[in-house]
Amino acid sequence: MNDHKTCTRAHGPKICTIGGGHGLSNMLRGLKNHTENLSAIVTVADDGGGSGMLRQDLGMPPPGDIRNCLEALANTEPLMSELMHYRFKEGSLAGQSFGNLFLAALNGISPSFDAAVRRMSEVLAITGRVLPVTTADVQLEAEFENGSSVVGESKIFCCKKKEDCRITRVRLLPEHPGALPEALAAISEADMIILGPGSLYTSIIPNLLVDGIVEAIQKSNALKVYVCNVMTQEGETEGYTAGDHIAALFKHSAPGLFDLCLVNSSPIPKGVAARYAEEGAEPMRCDLDRCRELGVEVIRRPVATVENGYVRHHSGHLARELIMLHAERSVRIAEGGHYRIEKK
Repeated sequence: MNDHKTCTRAHGPKICTIGGGHGLSNMLRGLKNHTENLSAIVTVADDGGGSGMLRQDLGMPPPGDIRNCLEALANTEPLMSELMHYRFKEGSLAGQSFGNLFLAALNGISPSFDAAVRRMSEVLAITGRVLPVTTADVQLEAEFENGSSVVGESKIFCCKKKEDCRITRVRLLPEHPGALPEALAAISEADMIILGPGSLYTSIIPNLLVDGIVEAIQKSNALKVYVCNVMTQEGETEGYTAGDHIAALFKHSAPGLFDLCLVNSSPIPKGVAARYAEEGAEPMRCDLDRCRELGVEVIRRPVATVENGYVRHHSGHLARELIMLHAERSVRIAEGGHYRIEKK
């Protein structure tokens, strides 16, 4: 039975995910049970927390989001998993993750950051591969409706709360960094490209601002899906609808970048929703007419769960729905030993 499952996963669809943060790593935990052919393209614009400290002290790209994805795809003994998750509780390393330090050490003995990520992937025996979208040293700048702006991913939350208006655009500084060649190859080889889930302006869009990424997605014949967040996000997308998310993605990339938008249909408990409302967040409202005007089909599926009072995508349910969506909407046709995806 296990051999059959392993064989099925080995021949599973080639899936390329693009994003960052806990939303992406959570989805990867589910997807690795369905296919071994996974590529996770991850943003490197973070400058806060332990990642920001290592970035400032060592001049390396932020390791946090990449470490989360590596841990999600790891196939290691429980002790190694526990070690990678460990955070120091006191001293100068308080709050720092051992996994971040391990990746920092590998970066110190490797010729490049992406080489360090490959080495850590081997140590953790991960399913698939994790790829930084770029190895350039980039910062994220956000502009607001009132004309103000702020530089630094970690500063956007507080600045938005202070300005009390919507974000109109984000950009990378310096602009137009080059994409990692392996990331572009992963997109071109994919049967399915998934954007999100994750923070709209700080986890997903920064990837689309890297030179070559949008063009590679546009050229691909893969099934392209945006996984919309279950809730709006305090300090980033208060009051946003699914259509607002799609419009922002297209504004920062290109109209029609993806075909489908997967949104949650599971009910959110009233008590949980009330607690989120105190912070200005709410369940995602799906404005179907606007989504259609933007040329995107909305797929509603029960993919949410509540963990410790927080609403999250259920990694298993989300992965299953995405795999089923791929099977329903695509057909694999052999062509001289190669495969391409034909939309039905």
